[in-house]
Amino acid sequence: MVSSDPSTPTLTPAPNKEIRLDASTRFELVNARLEFETYRGLPALRLAPQPDGENVKWMLALVPGIDFTDGTIEVDVAGVPHAGAAPDMRGFIGIAFRAKPHGEAAEYFYVRPTNARANDQLVRNHSTQYMSEPEFPWQRLRAESPGVYEAYADMEAGAWTHLKIVVSGVTAKLHVNGADAPCLVVNDLKLGESHGQVALWANITTIAHFANLSIR
Repeated sequence: MVSSDPSTPTLTPAPNKEIRLDASTRFELVNARLEFETYRGLPALRLAPQPDGENVKWMLALVPGIDFTDGTIEVDVAGVPHAGAAPDMRGFIGIAFRAKPHGEAAEYFYVRPTNARANDQLVRNHSTQYMSEPEFPWQRLRAESPGVYEAYADMEAGAWTHLKIVVSGVTAKLHVNGADAPCLVVNDLKLGESHGQVALWANITTIAHFANLSIR
């Protein structure tokens, strides 16, 4: 894992604010570079792999200066697999929260957009996912607690999908596309009652766009 800044970031408690997804926000990048463009009608940040990123699986852009404990994170994401990606690549895209310095550990909610409209119901049930890296990747959670940390939500691959994450103590809830009820509830966040940074996250095989990030 390669970070653009080896120092420990200085953090302050998270304010109520919109995060500018443009060059004025000095994201800390891990395994990633940024591009800024209009995507499906919205000014967007694209998280893209570094040219030499052949041996990494994911990309991270940490929001600078914010220490998040409890609250609400909202963002619009659009993820679709790159052309030529393996069939099991699903357009993985989402948010890391309570992240430790340089993303060495974090809680995550993310989506697998291509699963949502599959004809196989079991595949559809894997549309949204919680994980806690590095100790509790999705593979371990699925093996040890099938169906507990992932759920179905409707979305279209490549289209804008609104994510709302509500965090309190060791509980986090994921709402998709403005739904009043969460599609996924986690009552035992694996990092416990912790705090840390918020970050944009995507798999390296994903064409990953983000817009309208807010933290409150």
